[in-house]
Amino acid sequence: MADNTFKVSIITPERTFYEGEATMVEFNTVEGEIGVLPKHIPLTTVIAPGICTITEAEGVKKAAVHAGLAEILPDKVTLLAEIAEWPDEIDVERARSAEDRARARLAEKDANLDVLRAEVALKKALVRQDIKAK
Repeated sequence: MADNTFKVSIITPERTFYEGEATMVEFNTVEGEIGVLPKHIPLTTVIAPGICTITEAEGVKKAAVHAGLAEILPDKVTLLAEIAEWPDEIDVERARSAEDRARARLAEKDANLDVLRAEVALKKALVRQDIKAK
């Protein structure tokens, strides 16, 4: 491992989504966006839905990551994600339908509505569409 790289693992319940060496990784947390470089201070944080950008020596990879936990160590970053998807794995029409359903639920203002769940569903749909547009 070169001095300017670190190991990155993205693991979901279904698979090891990504394993490799990176010079930087960027993703969303519940506190905001974070960028991690080699020798970062140890940190554990909660992942929020968003685009994860992995900068490798060969180029940049982007994936949609939808919630989970991240462990950051000086020489390794591990994302334990509920869902992780490469852009070519995303069905944009399905994401648009999910966005429409979430917006309709939020607009109804039903007293029994789980607002947080509807907002998270909307964010996931928007992330999926955003990564496909890039």
